[in-house]
Amino acid sequence: MASNSAAVFGSTGLVGSHILSNLLATGPFKPVTTIARRAPKAESPSLNSIVDADSNKWPATLLGLSPAPHVTFSAIGTTRAAAGGIENQWKIDHDLNVEVARAAKQAGVKTFVFISSVGTDGLLASTSPYSKMKKGVETTIKELEFDHGIIVRPGLILGEREQGRFLEGLATTLVRGLGFIGLKDSVAQDAEVIARAAIRATQLADEGKAPSKFWVLGQSDIIKLGRTEWQGEEKK
Repeated sequence: MASNSAAVFGSTGLVGSHILSNLLATGPFKPVTTIARRAPKAESPSLNSIVDADSNKWPATLLGLSPAPHVTFSAIGTTRAAAGGIENQWKIDHDLNVEVARAAKQAGVKTFVFISSVGTDGLLASTSPYSKMKKGVETTIKELEFDHGIIVRPGLILGEREQGRFLEGLATTLVRGLGFIGLKDSVAQDAEVIARAAIRATQLADEGKAPSKFWVLGQSDIIKLGRTEWQGEEKK
């Protein structure tokens, strides 16, 4: 296992692409491997891009990496409309994430990071199909007992997607307006900030500063690690 290596799933999506670009910019993460249906836009000598249109093969591809990555990030996700129904969305948002997590554990990955969503605790966790998917993945990661399992739970994710989503775009416009009255951070987070929070959490875990083996980052944690403390690191 390479001590500073990383693997990223969902690297062509909104949060995943920011995770990838920040990993490559941070420096110590070498190599950074992506496994996706298409190559990411990012370029770097440290990037190892594996393209496979059959997502069912991704867990086996992860198992075949040598040396195994030290940390694996999963930002895999889709929408019901893009997937063609709730059953197909479940196969991606839940089943594929679970299989990737299991493969990571088998491969010897030390830290696994999953980009989940707000609402996986409480009423939504038992009533919303989307929350059930995310909660199921979270539970699997906890049961696998990685050295560190890190769950990132953002609210509405802000950023420019390659394929726009009408309702999400409308919500984003409304949320950005909350910034003028200081409420935006409690409702939504920028994809860049979410990505940086995920990366910063892995660094803290490696430094022995994680609060527990299974660490859940809420929205305030995301702002702290991905914006406040990240800026502090840059100034240093």
